[in-house]
Amino acid sequence: MSSSSDPTELLGSLARETDKAERDTSASNPGPQNLGLVKLNPNADVPPPTDHGVVEPFWYSYDLTHRRVQEGGWTHQVTTRELPVSKDIAGVNMRLTKGSFRELHWHLADEWAIMLSGKARVTVFTPDGAMFVDDVSAGDLWLFPAGAPHSIQALGEDGCEFLLVFNQGDFSEESTLLLSDWLKHTPPEILQRNFGLSAEAIAKLPKGEPLYIFPSDEPEKSLEQEIAEVAQHAAKPKMSYTFKASTMKPTKESDAGNVKIIDSRNFPASQKIASAIVTVKPGCMRELHWHPNGSEWQYWIKGKGRMTVFPGQEAARTMDFTANDVGFVSNMAGHYIENTGDEDLVFLEMFVAGEFQEISLNRWLRALPEQAAMAHTNLSRADLEKIPTGDHPLLR
Repeated sequence: MSSSSDPTELLGSLARETDKAERDTSASNPGPQNLGLVKLNPNADVPPPTDHGVVEPFWYSYDLTHRRVQEGGWTHQVTTRELPVSKDIAGVNMRLTKGSFRELHWHLADEWAIMLSGKARVTVFTPDGAMFVDDVSAGDLWLFPAGAPHSIQALGEDGCEFLLVFNQGDFSEESTLLLSDWLKHTPPEILQRNFGLSAEAIAKLPKGEPLYIFPSDEPEKSLEQEIAEVAQHAAKPKMSYTFKASTMKPTKESDAGNVKIIDSRNFPASQKIASAIVTVKPGCMRELHWHPNGSEWQYWIKGKGRMTVFPGQEAARTMDFTANDVGFVSNMAGHYIENTGDEDLVFLEMFVAGEFQEISLNRWLRALPEQAAMAHTNLSRADLEKIPTGDHPLLR
């Protein structure tokens, strides 16, 4: 690189070196390649010269997973089995056709969810004897606490699709506690005594494989009528287990995009899972930052982008993402996200934490005493004053 102190010449020299490293014959690969994957992840195939060392893969796609399909819908998942680096969070993508149910069940982990399309009616029964019923639409959320039994039923002609997030990395949708599975494995005479029913009535209970996902008719009653109905037999819920994020005003917004932050402060039911819904405009980026209170699990809803993760120890890795991908950033690791497409980039940030927290590199540098910042970066006072100071994580 040139020894000149002219910033323009230095940047030009760096650009030339970067271009050479990315395009000369050293990066050529005449051997076998999966060109489909190379096209999807060009920054993994020919990484930027700034990448270095060994960083575990932090990309996976739902399109690579086994999809369990049965009458009424389908489901597939990304857990530690598919993405080993994600030890605290797993995700399940599910679709239900019109009227179909995700069977009554409960989990060992909390279930956070976002509706991707369509509409559904959800129920959850709490330990204090309350029954919560609500309808959710695309963009809305719910939180079902661990151990609380719940159901999901699709409404409308197109049914619904949603993403479930669990605060347990080795979670499996195949091992949930299902009502039909429990009844099938309980002696009939015990069921008779427990329910006070005849043998003929017990014989009507589902047999064979657990229901899991199954078709049904849509509810005949309105939401208000069903709420009134359940109130005859159950206590009134003390809090809401759904959150209308679809109509929420963004927490932070600029011409570069917006961020909606949802955690225990505005969604009290979500005590253990914090989230952000991020929209980045074309040509813009999520600034360099890190999170001091947990690893970040991502679901990419729309658009495409790239992310470099810096976990320290002179290591960094860049990977590309598109809709239906899962990303992961290890605890405390620095990173940014750049919109590399020509449409809005929309993705989720998920944390096993009660509150969303982040530290901005820009804000940190600007908050420091000037002498300390200049000594560490070789930037002048005039340079430092150009660094954005606003409390906004998206930049043009």
